[in-house]
Amino acid sequence: MAEIGEILQSFQRFGVHLGLERITKLLADLGNPHHAVPVIHVAGTNGKGSVCAYLSAVLTEAGYRVGRYTSPHLIDWNERICLNEQPISTDALREFLLRVKAAIPEDCDDSPTQFEVITAAAWLYFQHQQVDVAVVEVGLGGRLDATNVCDRPLVSIITSLSREHWQNLGPTLADIAREKAGILKAGCPAVVGQFPAEAEAVVKQRRQELECPTVWVKSAKRIQEGWAEYEGIKYPLQLLGDIQLSNSALAIATLKILRSQGWKISDDVIASGMAKATWQGRLQWTHWRNHRLLIDGAHNPAAAVALRQYVDTLNTPVTWVMGILSTKDHADIFEAILRPCDRLYLVPVPDHSSADPDALAIVAKDRCPELQDCRTFPNLEAGLQAATSSNLAEPSNRLIVLCGSLYLVGYFLKQNRLDIGKDSIESDG
Repeated sequence: MAEIGEILQSFQRFGVHLGLERITKLLADLGNPHHAVPVIHVAGTNGKGSVCAYLSAVLTEAGYRVGRYTSPHLIDWNERICLNEQPISTDALREFLLRVKAAIPEDCDDSPTQFEVITAAAWLYFQHQQVDVAVVEVGLGGRLDATNVCDRPLVSIITSLSREHWQNLGPTLADIAREKAGILKAGCPAVVGQFPAEAEAVVKQRRQELECPTVWVKSAKRIQEGWAEYEGIKYPLQLLGDIQLSNSALAIATLKILRSQGWKISDDVIASGMAKATWQGRLQWTHWRNHRLLIDGAHNPAAAVALRQYVDTLNTPVTWVMGILSTKDHADIFEAILRPCDRLYLVPVPDHSSADPDALAIVAKDRCPELQDCRTFPNLEAGLQAATSSNLAEPSNRLIVLCGSLYLVGYFLKQNRLDIGKDSIESDG
């Protein structure tokens, strides 16, 4: 029986190839399943996943049948497609991927990309499950992203804008904003976060052209430890970091629009749903071989700023274990995250286009010459071993943070799960 990775592997060679022609044809050949699925569409540089997590949790709590489509996955492909907070089963994912693959001619001149194939499978699954709503995260950009085939979204959300994926979206914030604003649809409500002025001007112009009723969202207020308030609605804030004051406000603003459309979502349901929201790999506390550590993607400068802000609240010395992709803005990430007396242990990102740790070390020392230590390691395990060993050797118990790439975090989580499983088998045996 074909494995999920094997089915998708045949489409990996087509890489990132933005455009709607292939996905539109593919979905038409599958009977246009997306036309049967009400959609909340979420774009943005950072915060998309958290907003999707909040919306999915609350709408599930409200008793609706809720699909969620996000990317990338951290451990398994199944994570990308969820129904009421539960990942699609491997058997079901295989079934829908094979249905998609069967709809693609073998002699196709312009084959769909891997992302387009799994996106089509998600639409098919949500149609089959007769979801009340699907919360759909943009993969890259917006205007030409494979998810942007929904012409009448319930709400379109743009969470944030900063310089990310500029190789595909354009070199300026205005260029990137133009691509993100491509998810806005004529007359359909929009919820928009706080942007730099250059980006905000582009989005405002686009929403005026399309006459989109738009809510411009400011951050919620922290009212007590673990609780926030946005426009009179009080709710627990389970996800960590001040950035969640903005992300949660975007979700609450969206839920208020849905209520105005007739959706039954009480304040009590919002509070209980927000309490159940989880989002793995973002400001998440975990353990590695009995050592406590914090993990976070922090894969671009804005995310690195958010991580540093949270770390600063802990008021403890830091050892960073980092790996970064070759396509990222390394200098700006280091600028945001490093401080004098920090330690930096650099590792490669396995199975992806990783930046060379030795080259990263040169950049890091240039941006923060007063690092207490900066070393490179051949793999993640060696870097973590050095970080934890250093902690044992000195009285000040440093905070260990693993970050720099969601792919690195995903690799860690997968390996850690395997190690825990191995330990369990050995202790039972």
